[in-house]
Amino acid sequence: MSRLRRMPRQQQPATRPVRRRSYDQFCAGARALDAVGDRWTLLIVRELLAGPRRYTDLHADLPGVSTDVLASRLKDMEQGGLVTRRRLPPPAAASVYELTGRGHGLLPVLAALAEWGAPALVERRPTDAVRAHWFALPLLRALEGFGGAGDGGVVDVRLDEGEFHVRTGRQAPGEPVYGDGPAVRADARIALDAELCLALGRGELTFAEAVKDGRIEVSGEGPLAVALRGA
Repeated sequence: MSRLRRMPRQQQPATRPVRRRSYDQFCAGARALDAVGDRWTLLIVRELLAGPRRYTDLHADLPGVSTDVLASRLKDMEQGGLVTRRRLPPPAAASVYELTGRGHGLLPVLAALAEWGAPALVERRPTDAVRAHWFALPLLRALEGFGGAGDGGVVDVRLDEGEFHVRTGRQAPGEPVYGDGPAVRADARIALDAELCLALGRGELTFAEAVKDGRIEVSGEGPLAVALRGA
């Protein structure tokens, strides 16, 4: 009987495919996509435009993203200079992510994408998640040009889906342009429905026309409220 000799197993170093991080094209558009072209990256920017967020908050408002993917995207965005992470002072004892100046510069990019994608929102699919502050981007377009005392102001917005607030007029660099829930101090308050909010974003009517038709309720006595009411 022949004896079978066990051959020693050759140790192979574990290898993982190297993730391609660049299109390697000398083109501004390609360079931009190198930084923000990955799935979920721009939606993370959308959330951070509302101000610093904890990891758990980001995960809660990005339905469908896995924890691994979110952590990976945030790491890539830190390395790319789009976000920073800092520790909140006691008693919070938590870390938050926030946009850098370069990251905040993506606001007009997201606004343009929202405007371009608005016609696709003809109906809400049963599987669609929704957060009230996701309507901030289309509404900001309709509120361009309004500002309290010429310097800008904060508008609380109430939809059936919830409340959020937006900032109009001139803003300090890096200042949040909108946020979830009502503001600590608002210069005006408006109530409307989500469909009208989207119609305003698509440019189908103006804010002034919606106020005149009674489809937007404006409250408040400050300069911004007066300007919105008399639009």
